[in-house]
Amino acid sequence: MARIIDMPSTPNFVSSEFSLYRAIGQTASPFTGKQKTQEFDAVFWQAQVTLPPLNRTQAVEWQSFLMQLKGTTNHFKFADPDALTNTGSFGTTHLIAENRVSNTNVVLSANNSNSSISAGTAIFANAKIGDFIHVTGMTNDANNGTHKITAVNTTQVVFVDSVLTDESSTGSCKVQMNVKGATGLNLKTTGSNSGSIKKGDYLGVLGAASASANPVQLVMAVEDATETSGSPNQFAVRTEPKLRSTLATGHFVRFDAPKGLFRLLDNTVDWNADHRSLYGISFGCIEVV
Repeated sequence: MARIIDMPSTPNFVSSEFSLYRAIGQTASPFTGKQKTQEFDAVFWQAQVTLPPLNRTQAVEWQSFLMQLKGTTNHFKFADPDALTNTGSFGTTHLIAENRVSNTNVVLSANNSNSSISAGTAIFANAKIGDFIHVTGMTNDANNGTHKITAVNTTQVVFVDSVLTDESSTGSCKVQMNVKGATGLNLKTTGSNSGSIKKGDYLGVLGAASASANPVQLVMAVEDATETSGSPNQFAVRTEPKLRSTLATGHFVRFDAPKGLFRLLDNTVDWNADHRSLYGISFGCIEVV
């Protein structure tokens, strides 16, 4: 079983590259030139970092860390080195997932003219403007996926920000929040803590309903969050990449100094030293999936 090894906190990296890899298949017709793409599940962060010249005392801390990782075997907590502090602010270190809408067997209809989704039962009683719902099971692909609620008409009808395709009374659909595949999080604070999540802020999805749980995914806010009504304060934020797992209500999401879980890119660790006995160390890593 993989261990989590503590990464040294100093010195800071002098250069870093942080990127997101997506597995996208693409085909193109040799006759018409038309292209089709298919997004697959593989999506993860990766990084390449370089430390400043280190004296022997500093170098041994990093050498020890790298050796204990045992190549790609063990893991460590890591984040974008140039965005360790979010631009938004909260009086709390984390937020909590809240599934204000959750129905796994409902009849749905979609209306293109007003971008509305209608349900056969009152599943939207607790929905808020700005919330994100994730729909699966509808016949037309345009109606599936993550939608942002722009208005709550009734407990059975909401308007969304997506372009929908007309569809009537499709059964066995699912309307959920914070579910695998979603590109939006619906959250609440741990008390009456107002605050803000800004575009470009990172959020660390933890593995359980505990502030001490290890991270399982690092996501980025791609829009400023909407603060909805409610007590404790409720928030909804569009995120990328899509969630790799479903979060139950109560699941913790870290806002303060969020990190993901990473491993080395390959099984080789190395360093160099110059005539002044100053060491050079750099390494690559990828998010654990």
